[in-house]
Amino acid sequence: MLNRRTLLATAAALTPLALPTGAFAQKKKDALVIGLTLEPTGLDPTAKAGAEISEVVLYNVFETLTKINSDGSVMPLLADSWEVSPDLKTYTFKLKRGVKFQNGEPFNANAVKFSFDRAAAANSTNKDKRTFANIATQVLDEHTVVLINKEIEPDLLFLLGQASAIVVEPRTVETNATKPIGTGPYKLDNWAKGSTIVLAKWDGYRHADAVQIRKVSFRFISEPAAQTTALLSGDVDLFPHASVSRSLPQFQNDKRFQVVFNASRGKAILAINNKRKPLDDVRVRRAISAAIDRKAVIEAAMDGRGIPIGSHYVPGAPGYIDTTGINAYDVEKAKKLLAEAGVKTPLELELVLPPPPYARQGGELIAAQLAKVGIVAKIQNVEWAQWMSGTYGNKNYDLSLILHVEPFDLVNYTKPEYYWGYQSAKFNEVFDKARNAPRAADRARYLGDAQRVLAEDAANVFLFQPQFITVASRNLRGLWKDAPIFVNDIAALYWA
Repeated sequence: MLNRRTLLATAAALTPLALPTGAFAQKKKDALVIGLTLEPTGLDPTAKAGAEISEVVLYNVFETLTKINSDGSVMPLLADSWEVSPDLKTYTFKLKRGVKFQNGEPFNANAVKFSFDRAAAANSTNKDKRTFANIATQVLDEHTVVLINKEIEPDLLFLLGQASAIVVEPRTVETNATKPIGTGPYKLDNWAKGSTIVLAKWDGYRHADAVQIRKVSFRFISEPAAQTTALLSGDVDLFPHASVSRSLPQFQNDKRFQVVFNASRGKAILAINNKRKPLDDVRVRRAISAAIDRKAVIEAAMDGRGIPIGSHYVPGAPGYIDTTGINAYDVEKAKKLLAEAGVKTPLELELVLPPPPYARQGGELIAAQLAKVGIVAKIQNVEWAQWMSGTYGNKNYDLSLILHVEPFDLVNYTKPEYYWGYQSAKFNEVFDKARNAPRAADRARYLGDAQRVLAEDAANVFLFQPQFITVASRNLRGLWKDAPIFVNDIAALYWA
């Protein structure tokens, strides 16, 4: 039987950063301003979906049992170590000792059980509710917790490092959206809605002496020109996944800055509301897919920095197959499919676009491409809070251009209640086979089958895998090279 065991992490791996000799010979800069495109609608990542929440609070205010690194690997965080049973369904975690929440309450196995049971509860709004509903959490003692999965989940250790798996303090959960309390190195200092969120170093953190940034301000700037101006003027020190492609040479030729190109597992899609007529007809969805030139969209949305995809999966992910040929760009085929479906043109559809530049710029081109096959895409530009409540929450849309940044989110296609309303027994069957396959080769094969089903069903229009651009001040250290998830690990950053 296969037996996997993760040993205690080394002391070096558990130390947030190692400082060079003489680092404190003179007083260094200890404040940081980070620019972000979207402002969170709340600070509790277990209450709402949206990577913009984790960009502020994950690993900063709230912590998880495991921690995801820039290369996608997983290390212990609130856990010290873990063991996995031979059947790959039972995980036994040894927890860190002496950890406290920011209100003085102890972190222990009961807090972990409370957090995961809460995530699985009937009234949970956690985006990964289904994952936690498959887990039974048992407390062995104060520092040992056991997770028993109903099914094999090969990516569980990664999933437990995401924002939906934060460990919360039971008495403060109701106010975490505005007054978050975690075990992390930073506490909320101030939130000026529409402008800035400020986090301040928590001196009670277990590794407080190693944390160099005492205060970090997150500023929310959606317009590309304004992002460029804020960086060039020095108002912002760091802008992860900035929309500055068109001004990139300015930063590359300016010695004040460093530019990092981040690989990601993100998927930009034109989401289709599968529950609405005539979008419930696979021929109509295939027609929309065939009407769109992915390469042209990449130029418009990302200034060419992206790779075309044909399913909800990207190159570099385990089991990836190329499905871009299944719904290739073909205007005449699109017209024919609409006619076969009995659609009379012009067909009017609502195209909802959130604030990020990739959506606004790419959406304009998509509307023009759809017009060539007789589809009138009526653009509705909305703010992020509107997109989260109206499009994602209430499913009030026909089409929407959006970026899904999580690496392992194929599972969302098994959820008929998810905002695109896709439902397929065939997909569910192959996805379950992939998730429960103990051999990596079998799992990869089933993942390929799952990608193919989504492409053939044209569940959405799968557009591209983006390449992100991070621009930072030259002397800032500890930046992530790649972006497997959207997070800003402030305790790992320091000024040279």
